[in-house]
Amino acid sequence: MIPQRVTLVTLGALDLPSLRSFYKRLGWEDTPTSTDEYCVFTTAGVLLSLFPYHELVKDAGLDEQVVSDTKPSFRGITLAVNVEEPELVDDAIEKAREAGALILREPEEAFWGGRTAYFADPEYNVWEIAWNPSAVFDETGAMISF
Repeated sequence: MIPQRVTLVTLGALDLPSLRSFYKRLGWEDTPTSTDEYCVFTTAGVLLSLFPYHELVKDAGLDEQVVSDTKPSFRGITLAVNVEEPELVDDAIEKAREAGALILREPEEAFWGGRTAYFADPEYNVWEIAWNPSAVFDETGAMISF
């Protein structure tokens, strides 16, 4: 059996020092062992790591010939930060804008009853900032249900 949990999300970084700097501009603190060669941010419930793109390709056993790194593009996956109040969506998008994010979708009411917005980091990893009125968070800030 594979445990039903996500513990680490790793982004393959084309320019790790620059991407690390972006997340630090968001106000995120990296761990004391982080460097410009491998970086980890502690978040509520999941660690976010940055690892050199080509090293990640090799580590995963992928064929470098079929993996493109020439231009950042949407990879068919989004990451999300859910917040406790609707106005925090707007605050978070402003912080992302100030840090140099590309705002993909300005904050607006969502068809499902919440509030949502999207941004891309400098390497086009896509993040949603969302408020869900039925979200439940634990004492660490991790969303445990909605």
